[in-house]
Parts: sequence; structure tokens; C-alpha cells
Amino acid sequence: MQRARDDGADRDARAPDARDALTRAHRDEWPRVVATLAKRFANLDLAEESAAEAFAAAAERWPAEGIPPNPGGWLTTTATRKAIDSIRRESTRDARYREALLVNDTQPEPLGAIDDDRLRLIFVCCHPALAMNARVALTLRMVGGLSVPEIASAFLVHDTTMGARLTRAKAKIAAAGIPFRLPDADDVPRRVSGVLAVLFLIFNEGYLASNADSAPVRDDLTGEAIRLARLVRQLLPLDGEVSGMLALLLLIDARRAARVSPSGELVPLAEQDRRLWNTVQIAEGHALVRERLASGQAPGRYQLLAAINAVHTDGDATDWAQVVALYDQLLTLDPSPIVRLNRAIAVGESGDLEAGLALIDDLEPDLSEYHAFHAARAHVLSRLGRSAASRDAYDAAIGLAGNAAEVAFLTRRRDEGAVDAENVKRT
Repeated sequence: MQRARDDGADRDARAPDARDALTRAHRDEWPRVVATLAKRFANLDLAEESAAEAFAAAAERWPAEGIPPNPGGWLTTTATRKAIDSIRRESTRDARYREALLVNDTQPEPLGAIDDDRLRLIFVCCHPALAMNARVALTLRMVGGLSVPEIASAFLVHDTTMGARLTRAKAKIAAAGIPFRLPDADDVPRRVSGVLAVLFLIFNEGYLASNADSAPVRDDLTGEAIRLARLVRQLLPLDGEVSGMLALLLLIDARRAARVSPSGELVPLAEQDRRLWNTVQIAEGHALVRERLASGQAPGRYQLLAAINAVHTDGDATDWAQVVALYDQLLTLDPSPIVRLNRAIAVGESGDLEAGLALIDDLEPDLSEYHAFHAARAHVLSRLGRSAASRDAYDAAIGLAGNAAEVAFLTRRRDEGAVDAENVKRT
């Protein structure tokens, strides 16, 4: 009886450490486990389900048995066993096929010197047989480890819509027999645009997380996006858009330490303490932008976005006129409502608030459900002294925002505007 009580006490004492270890392992090891299983078994559903079962087993066993010395290795081994057990249980498969699958752990030679299972999985998920939105969503789930609600938020669609999209994408990969390997050298350029879109969305979800229950900034996702961007650049060192993507991520991430205040509130660019910026990353990002400018080639979308962020991180203040000019170039390549909104913000910041507001208002049919549209509109209205309209816009932005730091910032700005308006009435 006493021994049972002691064992229970030991388990209770180990539980918090086990939970912390499991949280870290899910953040760090989920993409590795899924990618390893996908490479071996060529089945995304099996890889994802077996990885989930391995994490469930860890949640049960680690508090009782202790945290293994190599959590990632334990999870991969457990997930592999779960996958093999699942295959053996499937009575509908041809026996010889099942046995071949169980022992098949070979892959074609990697392209160049790069052999990274996660990078391999990205190219599988970004196969041109899939629609672009399916490529991005599938890679965010399988490699980035984002939940379905997080991906749905990135796409501005409902959770059920995104879940169905992911299911169809995995089914199409299985039906088309898409190989689980890095593409041939001739095929890489045709596949890279989807890869870059994936990296950008993974980074954005980390830099300003959409889930109100998560940390405002998720270093695991921003770091993973930058790591994979470096790998893709090693693979395609002469591709200007790949270099532009790496520069863009570095320059945005360089401001991360100043992005959220100690109280947990978002800090906008103009109010950030530039002493907190990562000067090493800024220098690397600027060097990549200069390298692309020196190439003489017409810049693509990510190179222009990198150039815009280079302007933001050059000197003590942003040259907004230069930003507007860069957005003018970007509009010829990407006339999307988001790009038009950012250009409108830059027009207002450059000094013409009325023109900026008019451009923002023109976007309401496209962006009425996008919190940043209402936040931008609220800011300009406040600067123009239209307090009541500004407050309404802030309320709309707060209702749509999912990031806790952003909600805190928007709420303070709304309340400050109300106080200012009340003081004006009293004078």
C-alpha cells in the first residue's frame, strides 16, 4: 500500500515536467516525426495518424516512466511501430504489397547535397497536381504542425472548409501516386512558388499568432520558416525570389524582440525600441536585398516585400514615400486587396491621410471580415479627429482579431481615442 502511494506521488511529481517535455517535443519534433514516416510509408494519413498516436502514448507513459533521453527518437520509433501495426491490421491490402511497404525504407538520391525529410515533405505537399491553396494548407499542417483552426484563420475560411480541403489534398496525393522524394532539378523552379507561399504563411502565423490561446509570437514557427528558407536557398542559390524570401523573413523577424511589450501588448513599428532589433539579421537581410538589386533582374513579389522591409529597418525612421513607390511596383505583380491595403496605409503615413482613408474605404467589399482593414481605418480616422467613427472601426477590428497582443493594443488605442474626445468636449 505504501509503495503504491509512493509510486503515485512520484508520478504526480513527474507530471509537470512530462507535460512541459511533451509540449516542447510537439513543437520541435512533430514535423520530423511526420516527415520521417511519410518518407518511409508514402502515406500522409498514416504518417499523421501514427504521429498523433505516438504523442498520445507519450502523454500516458512519460509521467509514469519518466522522460526518455531522446524524446524525438522515442516518438519516431513509437510512431513507426504504430504505423506498422496499422498496416498489418488492414486486411484489404494485398499481403505482398503490405510486406513490401513494411521493409521499404529507400528513397532516390537527394538533389544536390540537401537531404532533409521536412524539405522533402514540403515539395511533396507542393506538387503541381494540387491547387495552390491546397499545397499551402497541406504543408502548414503536415510540416508546420499548425492546427486546422490556425490554417483556416490564415486563409480566412471556416474550420470545416479547411478540414475538407486538407482531406481532399491528401486523397489526391494518394490517388495520383505522387512520389515522396525531392523533385528533379528541372522540376524545382515550377514548384518553388508554392514552397515560398508555404514558408511565408508559416512565418506569419508564428510572428503574429492567430490563436488567442497561444503565445502572441511563436518563435518555433518563425525559426522553422527561416531554417527551411535557408535550406531552399541552398537548393536554389540563384533564384531571386528564394533569396528575397529569406531576406524578407530575416528583416521582419529582426524586429521580434520589440514587437510585444512586457505587458503583452503589440507595439507598432513607429513606437518600437530599435535598440532591441537584431542587427545581425538586419545586416544579412540588407545584404541579400542589395545582392538582388545588383543582379539587374526584375524583382519578384518577395524581393519587393524584402525591399520594403529594408526601408523600414534603414535608419531611425521609415521613408514612407519610398515604401509607396515600392508598393506601386508590387501592385503590377500582385494587385490583391492585402497589397492594396498596405499601399493605402503607406499613402496615409506619407502625409496624405484623406487619400489614404479613401483608398482604404475602397477595399471594404473585399476586406470587411479582415481585422487589419478595420484597424488601419480606425487609426487614420483617429488621426483625422473623427473619434466616433474611429471607435466603431476599432470595435470591429477587436471583434475580428485573434491575437491577444493585438487585441490589447487595439483596445488601448480605442480607449485613448475615447478619452481624447471626452477631453475635447470638456474644453
